[in-house]
Amino acid sequence: MIVPLLLALSAAAAKPAATQPAPVADPPVELSDIDQAIRANRLEQAQIMVRRAIASGQKGAHLDLILADLAYAQDKNDDALARYQALLAIAPDDSRLAERAGISALKAGKVDVAVGLLNRSTRSTDASWRAWNARGAAADYQHDWITADAAYAKAASIAPDEADIINNQGWSQLLRGDWSRAAVLFEQAAIRDPHSTRINDNLELARAALSTDLPKRRPGEDDKDWAARLNDAGVAAQIMGNKARAIAAFSQALEARSTWYERAANNLKAANSK
Repeated sequence: MIVPLLLALSAAAAKPAATQPAPVADPPVELSDIDQAIRANRLEQAQIMVRRAIASGQKGAHLDLILADLAYAQDKNDDALARYQALLAIAPDDSRLAERAGISALKAGKVDVAVGLLNRSTRSTDASWRAWNARGAAADYQHDWITADAAYAKAASIAPDEADIINNQGWSQLLRGDWSRAAVLFEQAAIRDPHSTRINDNLELARAALSTDLPKRRPGEDDKDWAARLNDAGVAAQIMGNKARAIAAFSQALEARSTWYERAANNLKAANSK
């Protein structure tokens, strides 16, 4: 009985061990899916997908454009600018690349660079309202009111109901000291986009500059936001030459904020010294 048993054990040992199933690789990332995630503002998902694409060895102009677009959507303006400029070296006549590079430069405070890029973008007959709107904003930085008006007019001819254009036109008038005209434009922008905090804040700033009263605290508004609005009202009053109102606004801004408000303090010091 021992020999048959040994033979049986030997035969069993000779059988190959069961092989483990091979790990299933992740499916390749479709770059068009990353494009869609960025357009839908699913930026965290897009970031993960980009990492997977790079790890899998994908490369090329399409991925380079995705990296630029992702940086643009994340407001990483210096990074976006550098990436778009690299792409423009390959495709210098691409007006969309020039537009986004110009807007990134403008947001990064590189106005002269932005002007050159936006001029390149708006030379195209297919230039978007965003390109013209940004060109107007760049002209405002340079106090080039003729170019600003022409650029905003062109943007408005493409997208007449776009609140952002009208808001920028209002800000342009504010920079020129025409607070009444600015308030009218901010009102028009607020009608088109009543939920925009930026537009509503601009409208309140213009109204505060034209009013003898300082901004009132909004229901539920925290100390920081109210102090910031009071400080803005003080800046507006100072521009209009109303020293007493400016001092009152800066003083209230300091009182409103529970912690030291250096910007309002500096503004108050400057107003008192004049």
